[in-house]
Formats: sequence, C-alpha cells, structure tokens
Amino acid sequence: MPSSAETRPSPFHAVIVAAGKGVRAGGGLPKQYRPIGGIPLIRRTVEAFLRHPACGHVVLVIGDGQAEICREALGPIRDRVATVTGGATRQISVRAGLTALAGMADQEDTVLIHDGARPFVSSRLIDAVLDGVRPDGGALPGLPVIDTLKAVPDGDTVTGTVPRDGLYRAQTPQGFPLGAILAAHQSAEAEVTDDAALFEQAGKPVWIVPGDPANVKLTTEEDFSAAEDRLAALMETRTGMGFDVHRFVPGDGVWLCGVFVPHDRRLDGHSDADVGLHAITDALLGAIGDGDIGSHFPPSDPQWRGASSDRFLRHAADLVAAAGGQIRHVDATIICERPKVGPHRDAMRARVAEILAIAPGRVSIKATTTEKLGFTGRGEGIACQAIATVALPAGGDDH
Repeated sequence: MPSSAETRPSPFHAVIVAAGKGVRAGGGLPKQYRPIGGIPLIRRTVEAFLRHPACGHVVLVIGDGQAEICREALGPIRDRVATVTGGATRQISVRAGLTALAGMADQEDTVLIHDGARPFVSSRLIDAVLDGVRPDGGALPGLPVIDTLKAVPDGDTVTGTVPRDGLYRAQTPQGFPLGAILAAHQSAEAEVTDDAALFEQAGKPVWIVPGDPANVKLTTEEDFSAAEDRLAALMETRTGMGFDVHRFVPGDGVWLCGVFVPHDRRLDGHSDADVGLHAITDALLGAIGDGDIGSHFPPSDPQWRGASSDRFLRHAADLVAAAGGQIRHVDATIICERPKVGPHRDAMRARVAEILAIAPGRVSIKATTTEKLGFTGRGEGIACQAIATVALPAGGDDH
C-alpha cells in the first residue's frame, strides 16, 4: 500500500452518516442521540473529526424529522457542522452527504466517510486513512479476521470452514477523492454495505490500513454499557476554585445564583453583579484551565453592561462540554450579613442546576457570615467562593 505523509491531502472533509431510526440499543430514541458519558453519541463522533487540525467541512447526514434533536445533541458545535437529510438506506444517505459536500469543496479533495455510531475514532486512525488515499484510489481501515470462520448456508448446519487468510473486518472512516466517490455513488446500480465496495465496482483500487480495535460501532444496549465503562476508565477528576466580590450601592434587590432577592440595596458591577454565578463560572473555568471570567467577558466591553450572568455560566458549561468533560458537582458559599439566603436556597440550587443542565442534587448553595468582621461583616458588600468538580478525558491538557 502506498503511503506518504508528505503527500497527504490537506484539508480533508468528512461526511458522517447518522440517519438511522433504530432503537435496538434502547433509550427510547435513535441510538446516535443517546448519551454516553453524559454527551450524545453523535456529538462525540463529530467532535473527533473537528479536533483534527486538517479537518475542513463536516457534513452530518441525519434522518427525516431529526433536525431539532440533532441541533440539541450537537450543542455548542452545531454551527460548525452542515446537516443534510438522508434517505431510506445508508447508500442514499451517503450520496446525499457527498452531494452537499460537493457544493463546498473541490473534486480533488479527500473525503472521509464515517459511521456516526463510531464515536471512538482517533486522530491516529484518521491520519492512517488519509495517508492511504491517492488521487486514483481510496483507503479503509481493517482488522484481520482472527476467529475460525464456518460456512452455515442454512443457518443451522456447518458445511465447511472458510479460510481466513487475507480476510479483514472493514471499519470506517473510509477515504476517497471526493469527485471519484461521488461519481461511484451516482452510477451505482445495486445496494452495497460500504463505500469501498462501490469504489471497487467502479474499478478503482482501495488500500487497507491497520484498523483500531477501539473504533467500535455502538449498536446494542451491551455496546453502550461497554462504552460507558470505557469512558469512565478514561476520565480524570479535576477541581477549580472561584471567588468574587461586589459592593453594595443603593437599589431594590440583588441577584444571587440566578435568583433576584429583594433588598434595600443592590450589588454594583458591570453586569448584574451576581457574585454566586460569577464565582461558579470561575470555578468551572479553573477546572478546565481556561482563564477566568474577565478573559472571556472583559468588563471593558460595553456589550456586557448589565448582562445577565447566566450567560457567563452557560458559556463556561459549554466549554466544559466542548472539552469532553462533565460537571460532577458545584459548591458555592455566599458570604454576607444580609440579605438572608436560607429562604431562597432551593430556588438558587434549582436555577444553577437548570443553567448547567445537571441535577439539582449536584449543586450545593450555602451561606455564612463573618461574625461582623471585615467588609462583609460591616455590610459593605457580598462575597462568594465556589468549587467545581469536573470529569475530563484523561490526559486532556491540550484543550
């Protein structure tokens, strides 16, 4: 098989096929939208390609009527993906994706076609397939067949043993020159099980590259359970700390953890001065090592004047998700003499949980005083300290 990193096409594009309606894996919805590790399967698959430095356009092929659920599943990456509706078969869906991509890319560009239900595709495997693609041929990853194969034509009686020498289990992504694979799809006369088969029928060479045993396709409930176990083993726990202070000025109430609390003063700040949400935001940013609230929302920028702080917290949560992480727990302590936090604690927990899209049981809101000491003891302002616990992919220091 020819291979040369120096001649690898760049950028490449991806068509990800996720138009199925099957619910064999359970969960009450198409498997591509089921969460694994708290993140929808399809989003994990798409992100695997978007993380690759040479990735250009990504076209996601979805089923009819799935636009809204797809949008919700993709979350913060939705604007980086083009979606197109597929058809009744995989072959029709791939052709729809390739046709859409042809309007964005050059015919000579490389396209990788990938099953949406394979979320564990690695950059190394993508590189291997890219290295195998040539202007006159495609490439696919494969795993040698190691089990003994038996012929059972009637589904019951063994009639022979099939030689396994030279047999491989095909995986995706499969890579091709865009124009050539689109032409193969447009001229196809019969249904086949993968895109390489169409290329072969068109008389084009296809080279095999080493596959990856971890690049599994999730189909059954057992597959999803195994994927959850694998993700749990690959996650590490990190914590971040946040702290914020705002002083009182004349007003009629304060915003605390997303809840308006009537008071004879308000907190002074460029935004709504919600010390609780600000501290939690900084704690989340600290857990993923991504600066602080001021670096993302500079006080000098007039667009944030009077802004609701739930926007800041939602942004931090989206960054955690984009890094492949999960928010395990947040704990905030509000420090003030007045107003009283206790009567509003449950509402605050519910609001923070809503913003972060986590269960209220993963949110703790407490309050304390400084026994009349310091600026909070003198009633000059309110402070809040927060700690966030986040699970991130192990070794994810480069996000």
